[in-house]
Amino acid sequence: MALIIACANQKGGVGKTTTTANLGATLSRMGKHILAVDMDPQANLTAHFGMERELESSVAGALRDRKAELPIYRIEDDSGATIDIVPASLELASVEFQLAAVIGRELRLREHLERVRDNYDFVFIDTPPSLGLLTVNALVAADCVLIPTEARFFSLQGLYMLQETISEAAALNPKIEILGVMLSKYDRRLREEKAVWQYLHEHWGDRVFTTEIGTNSKILEAASAGVPVNAYTGARKAVNAYQLLAREVLDRVETARL
Repeated sequence: MALIIACANQKGGVGKTTTTANLGATLSRMGKHILAVDMDPQANLTAHFGMERELESSVAGALRDRKAELPIYRIEDDSGATIDIVPASLELASVEFQLAAVIGRELRLREHLERVRDNYDFVFIDTPPSLGLLTVNALVAADCVLIPTEARFFSLQGLYMLQETISEAAALNPKIEILGVMLSKYDRRLREEKAVWQYLHEHWGDRVFTTEIGTNSKILEAASAGVPVNAYTGARKAVNAYQLLAREVLDRVETARL
């Protein structure tokens, strides 16, 4: 049965989508069965895997109709590894309003994932940069939360806001835990970023991942090309970083027995 991991932070641009895509793709190449769910109306994760933003069906339809099947598309990379994707579309932007008066609206994603989680080792959920119904659906469905953040002081507020939302989501999902906080786009040459690194370790302790994803133009180039870094030429440094992150995730999961 899959471990469901929500990749969340209410601040945008901190690396949620690139983390979801590249961590999922890396674990897939390590032999794990992966499902990645795009819960962001911007559909960046969908585009990250080279899929059209306007597909025949998306997660929006499944959220509106609990009897509908979750639309799952399979992507295969040049190594033969596969990853399954539940795509997003602009329709998601209206789902929060459409479900506003629906009983059990926070449970829609969990209900769908419970039907398919036995087919996977990991389910990753990419969330929007907000703490609305879409993110709450992800947190209620998840076993744990991975929190990417930039090493900037203005990004720290997002961590505490998310922590409060996780506490609220625990009313519907008491088992939810924080898997860890991960520094992305980290540049250790900058004084502010080193100060934030120190602050995070002092206040979050071993919840901070040892692995850091540094600034790397190849990560952005791969995303623009619609492929994970492990399928992009010249991205060896980024590939190595995500391999380290994948191993650390596996170690944390095993240690915590999630």
